[in-house]
Amino acid sequence: MTLARPLRLLYVQVLLGMALGMTVGHVWPQIGASLKPLSDAFVALVRMMIAPIVFCTIVTGITSLASGSKIGRTILKALALFYCLTIVALVLGLGTAFALHPGAGMHIDAHHLDTAILAHYSARTESHGLVEFALHVIPQTLVGAFEKGEVLPVLLLALLFGFALNASPTAGRRVQEMIDSVADVLFRILAMIMRLAPAGAFGAMAFTVGRFGIRSIGSLGMLMLSFYVACLLFVICVLGPLARLHGFSLWRLLRYIREELVIVLATSSTEPVLPRLIVKLEALGCDKGIVGLVLPAGYSFNLDGTAIYLTLASMFIAQACDVPLSGGQIATMLAVMLLTSKGAAGVSGSGLVALVATLAVIPDLPLAGVALLVGIDRFMSEARALTSVISNACAVIFVSMWERACDRTRLGEALSLAHAPEEAFDQPADLPG
Repeated sequence: MTLARPLRLLYVQVLLGMALGMTVGHVWPQIGASLKPLSDAFVALVRMMIAPIVFCTIVTGITSLASGSKIGRTILKALALFYCLTIVALVLGLGTAFALHPGAGMHIDAHHLDTAILAHYSARTESHGLVEFALHVIPQTLVGAFEKGEVLPVLLLALLFGFALNASPTAGRRVQEMIDSVADVLFRILAMIMRLAPAGAFGAMAFTVGRFGIRSIGSLGMLMLSFYVACLLFVICVLGPLARLHGFSLWRLLRYIREELVIVLATSSTEPVLPRLIVKLEALGCDKGIVGLVLPAGYSFNLDGTAIYLTLASMFIAQACDVPLSGGQIATMLAVMLLTSKGAAGVSGSGLVALVATLAVIPDLPLAGVALLVGIDRFMSEARALTSVISNACAVIFVSMWERACDRTRLGEALSLAHAPEEAFDQPADLPG
């Protein structure tokens, strides 16, 4: 039996999986809450593929860029863009908190909050000092870069590997051919795994509705509304004009990556779509080397959704617990958040971990206040992940244009069609660029 064409589209299948999951979670809450392993398994399968795919992509990108100065210039421009976008996101979250006052009138005594539920998040919090952060990027062994699946150690290893290949033209050519073949196999494996996305979406939504339910929102609905408004403002008022300034439509880009956005919405994680975004951005006409460098780096350095969440949630805790903050205290908080918002993994719950890390070094705000957010964090993680994915996709195109490494004709044609060829995911190595 052949499925109707709409039902063969991945994002339609994911949407159906989400709808079915919400139904199961609402009608049979206990069963829905027990289906989380479906989502965890799907995310784990994709995460298993990220490190080798990122490695192959970056190495290929560096060998295609060849010039060390161009690589360094690309990285510097990307980091400058990331920090500018993060600062804007932090300020936007702060402004939204001042405008909407989501925690006003709650008058909560932080001493009466149950902090036992924070132990899990505190245990995952690590030092975010510059020295510790830099040392964490260096893997203990060559294989260790792939062991934990973290992007930054793999990025460092791939940079060194790519530079070494450029320094050995003869041997490097043979090794590069092997890497291209391995990348082709990895993308084919990924294509098979992505067929499980509807099951992952079903499990994620069944767990969310079954475990938390609509009632868990309660009096914290104003915070959720404020956060979604802030994320929407960032996309419309920051990324939209920047995209228009660079000559393309953000709305057409969103339509182009709609499948990835639906998967992010279902899983509350940016990781499952990283390999697919690499392929789609290359298909848009962005240089393979730029995509390979900027997109993986953005997953650790450009988490704008998390940045908005940090300032908004911190101010919510201050308002809810009646803690007045001076201008100097707010400035200090923003400086700390510039560090704690970097390097957080793009998975569900990472925003709460970053918030715990932030408040742990800011004595003015009660760490116990984070307990207020645990119940609704899952409902806000989708917006964090969506905002960060959209921002990173835009950042790749921006940097590609700055480096004159984007085929604008191809970009316009692809966005006007607003879809990527399905064969791109079956045969990624054949993509031009």
